[in-house]
Amino acid sequence: MAIHRPAIFGFVASVTVLGATVVHAEDLSPAREAPSVHAQLVPRQFTTLASVIPAEVEHISVRDGERFADRQVLVRLDCALQRAQLDEARASLAAAEKTRSVNRRLVELHSGGVLEADVATAEAAKARAKVQSAEVTLSKCTIPAPFGGRVVEQKAREHQYVQAGQPLLEILDDSVLEVEFIAPSSWLAWLKAGASLTAVTSTVRVYATLFTVPSLTMKPKES
Repeated sequence: MAIHRPAIFGFVASVTVLGATVVHAEDLSPAREAPSVHAQLVPRQFTTLASVIPAEVEHISVRDGERFADRQVLVRLDCALQRAQLDEARASLAAAEKTRSVNRRLVELHSGGVLEADVATAEAAKARAKVQSAEVTLSKCTIPAPFGGRVVEQKAREHQYVQAGQPLLEILDDSVLEVEFIAPSSWLAWLKAGASLTAVTSTVRVYATLFTVPSLTMKPKES
């Protein structure tokens, strides 16, 4: 006879902590105990910075584990070629604008055709777009930090040639942490913003007050 065990539902929660105290195991006091759960602390913001253009890495201002400020330039690429292309585009725009101006003046003097003037205007607009494109490309030669935080891993080295999309730095913001844990479904009755709990990690316990309503995902767990 097959015996079917009932599924006990729990949930996966991800919450932001309003206030948290990290306490090592030897410093625990029974009076401080709150509902306890095994959990992991994860940063709310983390990302991998990558190169947008193919180029040689000229300078990386941070190393593994180092801190950085918001908008601090973390990586600078060698963009001598891109600067030359921008200069060329600007020169082409100046010539196109001059041609456009002359053709418009000839139309006013009834010495030139309207078609030629319109073509010159279009060429000037195309040259202007190329300048804007070159400026955007050149702006990708410096990579600023999207937020303040810490370097997790440096994935490229100075003087290394990287392709577009190649990872350069893995970073995170450790100023705001979230607690991820699996808890029994009975906790749904009290686990709300303002509740307190003890999140047990591998080395420390964190006494936390929840700042946001947990993001919950129901998950069956065998009894």
